[in-house]
Parts: sequence; C-alpha cells; structure tokens
Amino acid sequence: MKKIALFPGSFDPLTMGHLDTIRRGAKLFDELIIGVFVNSNKKIFFTAEEKVQLIEEAVKDIPNVRVVFQETELTVVTAKRLGASILLRGIRSMKDYEYERDIMEMNYHLDPEIETVFLLARSKYNHISSSLLKEVLLFDGDVKPYLPENVYQLMMKKRDAK
Repeated sequence: MKKIALFPGSFDPLTMGHLDTIRRGAKLFDELIIGVFVNSNKKIFFTAEEKVQLIEEAVKDIPNVRVVFQETELTVVTAKRLGASILLRGIRSMKDYEYERDIMEMNYHLDPEIETVFLLARSKYNHISSSLLKEVLLFDGDVKPYLPENVYQLMMKKRDAK
C-alpha cells in the first residue's frame, strides 16, 4: 500500500525549517502532499495563490511532493479525500509538542484511521517561526538565512512596496 502523508500548515511564509521537514518527510513517504491551509488566528502576509506558487517553486526538485490549497475542510477530511493516512507535523519545542499533541488527539477523535507523525526540528531551525520572521522583517532585521530564496525575494518586494 502506498504511504501518502499530508503536511498541513499556513506556511506564511514557508521557512527553511518547513523545507527541511518537507525534504525529510519526502524520504519517509511514497508521496508527501503539502497542504496550504487557512489559519484564521494569523494575520496573513502572502495570498493563498502566492503561498502555493512559492512552495511549488521551493520543492520542484523533490519528485514525490505536491502542493494543494484548502480553506473549507478539516485537515482530516482533506487527508482522507487526498488518500493520505498520515499527517506530518514538525515540532520545535515542548510548547509545539503540547499544541500538536492536542491537535493530534482531536484529529484522532474525528478520524481514528489518520495517524500523526512528528519530526523534531533540527537545532538550527528550532528557534524560528513564520510569525517571528515576519516581525523581524517588519523592523528591517535580517531573515534571509531562514527563508528559501524565492520566498525571501517576494517578502522583500512586498515589504518595500508598503
């Protein structure tokens, strides 16, 4: 049976930490689907279309990865519809673990056939988040080392346009 995993997130922006999780996850599963979801609790920087395009460009060299956008379904419903039996999640800290554990339990309640797999962030990425990078960029701090080049370039362009 083909192992298909869904890596859901808002990816606003996609970080090098996300990209590392994607590359590692692609080695573990036959197919890895990056699910660009809407997080209603976050202020967005990129449109859904921009995020999908940026991620597709950043993962173009990984043959078993594809990107989808979803804004109206629960993650487990999307996973089931796409044929994914696994949710891939990255964890940077104990705070992330507690948050992700609660989501995992709710997802299990909603669909006990969907399994969640956690990958621990590599130490060089465990202190970064999309929200932190947006904040640092707002005040002209250097975020380039933590972003894929295409993401960094569009962020700078959008920041400078404001």
